[in-house]
Order: sequence, then structure tokens, then C-alpha cells
Amino acid sequence: MSSNHPRNTTAMLTSPRCGAKTRSGKPCKSPAVRGKKRCRMHGGAFGSGAPRGNKNALKQGRFTRELLDQRHRTNELIKALRRTINSVTQQKG
Repeated sequence: MSSNHPRNTTAMLTSPRCGAKTRSGKPCKSPAVRGKKRCRMHGGAFGSGAPRGNKNALKQGRFTRELLDQRHRTNELIKALRRTINSVTQQKG
């Protein structure tokens, strides 16, 4: 971008830069979004990023503690049923 462009005001030229690595490996030269360290293209846009608080560590699906415990209990019940079935069939035979 040419430095004599009308949008290149003093505030624009002196604002903090993004600095994220571009595909070429060089730092991004776009201005950072106000209150953030990155430009709008590299994660500074409103609403971007992970939610605040411990919501980042939430697990869902098949690896929650409750489902792991439930599967463990189910497997223990299946083992107990197999032992019972084997003992009953051995007593008959």
C-alpha cells in the first residue's frame, strides 16, 4: 500500500500491528483491532476466540466422565453375567 494514500493517517500508520505470521512466514502488517493483539483476519474480530471461563475445558460426547463411568459399570455387569452363565452351564453339564 502506498504511504500517500488518503486513509494512511498518522493514527493508522502509528497503530499497533497484528504481527501474526502470514503464509509467506512474514509478520502481518495490518493494524490490530482496538483492544486486541491481532487484526480482523487473524482472530481480532468481534466474537472470535474461545469462550471465557472454564468452558474451554468442557468435554462432550463419549469421553465425558459420566459416560466413561457408565461404560465401565456396563462392562462390569456383562462380565458378571458371563461368569454367572458359565457357572450355571458348568453345573448342568
